[in-house]
Amino acid sequence: MAVPWTLGCHATDPPRLAAFWAAAPGHVPEPGYNKPGGASIIDPEATDPAIGFLAVPEPKTAKNRTHIDIRAAAQPPWKPPEREQLIHTKVAELVDAATTVVREHRYGQEFGHVVMLDPEGNEFCVFTRDKS
Repeated sequence: MAVPWTLGCHATDPPRLAAFWAAAPGHVPEPGYNKPGGASIIDPEATDPAIGFLAVPEPKTAKNRTHIDIRAAAQPPWKPPEREQLIHTKVAELVDAATTVVREHRYGQEFGHVVMLDPEGNEFCVFTRDKS
């Protein structure tokens, strides 16, 4: 039987990073979580794990080995131009929320995904599921 789990993240400003990560996938602050030096967000439909943010004194210094990715839309199939438009629409929304575009990936002629940085410089990708 699966057990509930939480993705733990370090941050220099947990409330700010939690606010970004709550807005990006449509999550909300975890009710009753009000610990100093931390923040936690949850999926309002309770299907995804919680994401916790803990204050640490040091800034990010290297590439993160684990990261959160954002799916621009949930259910395929899409035609390639439609898929690319879904991704770019989500990327534009996230840029308005203080993120940075790093690069776009293509696989040959096919558009792949967009790599971005969150407000504290953590890498993440915006993509869609390719197949149903």
